[in-house]
Amino acid sequence: MMPRPLVRIAAMANKEMRHILRDPQMLAFALVMPVGLLLLFGVAVSFDIEHIPMVVVDQDHSQSSRKLADSFTVSNTFNVVAHRGDPDDAEPLFRSGAARVALVIPRGYEASVLHGPEAVAQLLIDGADNTSASVALGYANAVALSSSQRAFVELLGDATPPLEARPRTFFNPELRSAVFLVPGLMVMVLVMVAVMLTALTVAREYERGSMEQLFATPVGRLEIILGKLGPYFAIGQVQVLMVLTLGVWVFDVPMRGSVALVFLVASVFLFAMLMQGLFISVVTRNQMLAGQIAAVSTFLPALLLSGFIFPVESMPWVLQVIARILPARYLVRALRAVMLRGADFETVLPDIGAMFLFFVFLLVVATKRFKRTVA
Repeated sequence: MMPRPLVRIAAMANKEMRHILRDPQMLAFALVMPVGLLLLFGVAVSFDIEHIPMVVVDQDHSQSSRKLADSFTVSNTFNVVAHRGDPDDAEPLFRSGAARVALVIPRGYEASVLHGPEAVAQLLIDGADNTSASVALGYANAVALSSSQRAFVELLGDATPPLEARPRTFFNPELRSAVFLVPGLMVMVLVMVAVMLTALTVAREYERGSMEQLFATPVGRLEIILGKLGPYFAIGQVQVLMVLTLGVWVFDVPMRGSVALVFLVASVFLFAMLMQGLFISVVTRNQMLAGQIAAVSTFLPALLLSGFIFPVESMPWVLQVIARILPARYLVRALRAVMLRGADFETVLPDIGAMFLFFVFLLVVATKRFKRTVA
């Protein structure tokens, strides 16, 4: 026979689940929105920069200058949209947005390549779009190194270049942004949906007047809180399964670690986020206010301070301190470690501990604030 506290918690969970099943809008929000958000963010958000419009100003018109221009178009990074004879003619293309990069090859370029002392070409970059500018600059440096090595070999026959770079990228050799983004997108989906769902639950009880009936029962404050968390935790597990399946199947994200470990860290995070939503609900006692606070306290912090897009280590120290409090930061780090690098339990244990402490702290505070009174 189950202990009485567990019986009362189960009864509260059953009651809450019945409310959820009778509300099709909440079910749609809980089960359909995560899929939509993941597909939207996964397709729309990408750091893979391709087809940067480039204008070529070739004043040398030599075989060497043509080889240099062609080396920029080997990959899909650049797309030549125009050829001009004078560097000044490239500026109108920059101003109109028709081009973002200009390759200027001066006269005498081939003679400098063959006879030295050095060959010089100029790359003009539109810095208004710093992301494209950074990619263009990095790729231009790689092209310059490759062209220099090729010219060295051509001049000295079969000689070996003095320096040859052979980089090797671990865990994401193709540098696909989806592999980097999907674990963070899972965090965004879970943090938004979990907090929003539970932020309305206690406030709804107060507004409908059913909280008085709960207070008339022998169910304790902690039992009410745990009973209300149970159904939403089960829904959260379904969300984890859906998001994980879509990430691996649709976006081809690798799963190098243990699936059970992914569910473990996600479960601890779910408890923390559900507790945050319930704490907001207990404090506000108003569905509209609870929803607004939940939206403000979840989306922007999880997007900006979790390491999902921007590295936490590069932020000002004040924001780094705030980021250390957020469970989203620890789940992003743990998911990338397990899914992409195949990390084990010991590696993510500090992240699990930080999220669990957040959950326990809010559980204690919410239980104390949850008084058996409707006044």
